[in-house]
Amino acid sequence: MSDASSPLIVSREGGIVRLRFNRPQVLNALDRATARAFLDICRDLAEDRSVRVLVLSGEGRAFMAGGDLAELKADPIGAAEALIGPMHEALPLLAGMRAPVVASLHGAVAGAGLSLAMACDFALAADATKFTLAYVNIGASCDVSASWSLPRLVGLRRALEIALLGDVFDAAEAKRIGIVNRVVPAAELQAQTLALARRLAEGPAESIAQMKRLMRTSFERDLRGQLDAERAAFLVCAATADFAEGVDAFIAKRKPRFGKE
Repeated sequence: MSDASSPLIVSREGGIVRLRFNRPQVLNALDRATARAFLDICRDLAEDRSVRVLVLSGEGRAFMAGGDLAELKADPIGAAEALIGPMHEALPLLAGMRAPVVASLHGAVAGAGLSLAMACDFALAADATKFTLAYVNIGASCDVSASWSLPRLVGLRRALEIALLGDVFDAAEAKRIGIVNRVVPAAELQAQTLALARRLAEGPAESIAQMKRLMRTSFERDLRGQLDAERAAFLVCAATADFAEGVDAFIAKRKPRFGKE
């Protein structure tokens, strides 16, 4: 779907779309071209109901080592606006996608890389992965939704510690505090990521989409509003062939075969 010289490589296996950051010579540091390409791809995928799972990963030795400091040094304000604008337009598209978004992490996950990873629905990390929010270390404030995601994942005090001190922490700590779901041996990262993606892709699409939406929007509602949203979502699912198949399979004590819509 894209060539090897692109800052982002997009490939597809059935309903699974893989998006790989492709600036390995600079640890996939985020530059203007990458930010624009990321937004364009997110716009396309957000409208594609055939996408069942989106997997984000990085080529080379890292997922993403933050923003491109060479661009930011040359033109601090212009580069910041050119990076932040597209990324901040893309993040709501990721959150609003029907498909779950999986981050597959290795090497350095820093700055905007950590922010982006936290914005995903799932995160798997190789056991040697190193994390840092890093912004404070260069005198910057965070972006790419870090200040929204981090307190929700780890709590306010832990979020402040991570943001204001800028320390490096390992994959085991990232899992312990809730930033990643799973830590796996580096040699198994790709296989385990694809296994998770396939499991999600083979699940009931409407059920997964509705539950992602309910969880993602729950902070916007009071209890009564959330109960109303749950009722509406359940009724949507109850009208699908996947729901009928799931009930039939449960009663028959067999594995359901979803995807017959």
